[in-house]
Amino acid sequence: MTAPRRCVNPVGTHGQGGNGALRIVPRGPMRKSPATTSFDETAMTAPRFFALIPAAGAGARMGLDGPKQYAQLGGRAVIDRTLDAFRACPAITATFVVLSPDDRAFEWASEEVVPLYCGGATRRDSVLAGLEAMGEQVRPDDWVLVHDAARPGVTVELIERLIAECRDDAVGGLLALPVADTLKRAEDAVAADHARGTVTVERSGLWAAQTPQMFRSELLLRALRASDQVTDEAGAVEALGLRPKLVRGSPRNFKLTYRDDLALAAALFGAH
Repeated sequence: MTAPRRCVNPVGTHGQGGNGALRIVPRGPMRKSPATTSFDETAMTAPRFFALIPAAGAGARMGLDGPKQYAQLGGRAVIDRTLDAFRACPAITATFVVLSPDDRAFEWASEEVVPLYCGGATRRDSVLAGLEAMGEQVRPDDWVLVHDAARPGVTVELIERLIAECRDDAVGGLLALPVADTLKRAEDAVAADHARGTVTVERSGLWAAQTPQMFRSELLLRALRASDQVTDEAGAVEALGLRPKLVRGSPRNFKLTYRDDLALAAALFGAH
């Protein structure tokens, strides 16, 4: 198991108090004067919604010179476009972005977007390190929406749909789509360019997971600490014997994984 790195939020970065501790400034109707960092009574009792975006990966499968989250998409970085929906969603109190400790490219910190320089070797390590760094700023019953940095097609509508469907759920859930394509199992999982099919996989009941994936902070921490071989948060929660809710997502919310995906995203945003 790879131990999560201790998170660092550098002095001078928005979202940090003068003593170096993380500071969350509420948005929308919960915001008070700039001099205060406390929430009103309603905010202190009602669970809040935080976004957590792991963005410490190298994106090797895309074959670019740098991390794919910084690839240009119509003159803007992919991660900047991904942040758009969370910055615009009134329900999101703050968005935390988990970065590599060596990252020097992130430039979108604000009162509502807080960088955490503690990304790990895997997605699970980065998300766990981010949750631990958020610490007491996020209560056990607050909701955390974990989203891929390389899914710039997410919208406010999708985020609000997920929140509406899961906010009263005992477990939480994730955006997903029923699998429509016929699925083939390859004889060699490594030879992606020259594989041969061995069997057709029954697709009935199969869904393709998307993000955000939304769970309460305490549950997500417990699940990730117990599982170090999962590829997403829902998998960690399922390993506890729980069943996350599947909420219909959208084809536009696809993940940029290969170089050709950038061309699809450019068409989506009208950025050629």
